Amino acid sequence: MTSKQIIQDGLWSNNPALVQLLGLCPLLAVSNTVATSLGLGLATVMVLGASNCLVALIRNQVDEATRLPLFILIIAGFVTCVDLAMQAWSFELHQRISLFIALIVTNCTLLGRAESFASKNPVIYSLLDGLMMGTGFLLVLLAMGFCRELLGHGTLFSQMDLLFGDTAKNWTIQFTTDGQGFLLAVLPPGAFMLMGLFLALKNIVDERLLVSARARDIQRVRIDLRTP
Repeated sequence: MTSKQIIQDGLWSNNPALVQLLGLCPLLAVSNTVATSLGLGLATVMVLGASNCLVALIRNQVDEATRLPLFILIIAGFVTCVDLAMQAWSFELHQRISLFIALIVTNCTLLGRAESFASKNPVIYSLLDGLMMGTGFLLVLLAMGFCRELLGHGTLFSQMDLLFGDTAKNWTIQFTTDGQGFLLAVLPPGAFMLMGLFLALKNIVDERLLVSARARDIQRVRIDLRTP
C-alpha cells in the first residue's frame, strides 16, 4: 500500500466515521460545538498515531496469545497520557469531555487499526495510517460541531478559549442576537439526523465519482480501439 492510498483511505475511502461507522458514541455526543469536537478529535489523532507507531515497533516480538491484550494495554496507556495532559493544560475542556476521552480506549477504530494494519506494516506507514484515520475522524467531528453549533446556538468558535487560552475569547462569531438557534440541532436526535445527511452526501459523491471513472474508462477504450 502506498502513502497516497493510506491518506485516501483515512480521509475518505475508509473513513472510520463515515464508512466503518466506528466511534459514533463520542462523535454524536461531543459534537455540540467546534471546541469540544476539536478537543476530542485531537486526542483521538494523538492516541491513534502513537499506538500504531508503538505496535509497529514491537510487532515482530509479540506472539499470537498476547497480541490483543498488549494492544489494548498500549492504547489504554496512551489514552491515560492524553487524559492527564488535558487535565493539566485544558482542565475546563477536560471537565466537559472527560468521559469520552476515557472511552477512546473502547473505540474499535484504534484496536482495529493496530490489529489489521500496524501489526503487519513498517513504523512509518503505521504512523501515517494512524494519523490519517484520526484526521478523518477529526474532520467528521469538526463538520458535525460546525453545523450543530451554527444551527443550535447561532454561533461559531465559541468557548475556543478552553483549548487556546484567553487569546481565543474573541474568536466567537455571533449569528443571532439572542444567542439561540434551532434546539433540535444540539439534541441527540439532531445529531443522528445530521450524521444520516453526511452519510447520504458521501454516498452521492462516491456514486458520482464512480460514474465519472467509468466514463473515463469507456472513453479510453474507445480511443484505444480507434488507434491503428
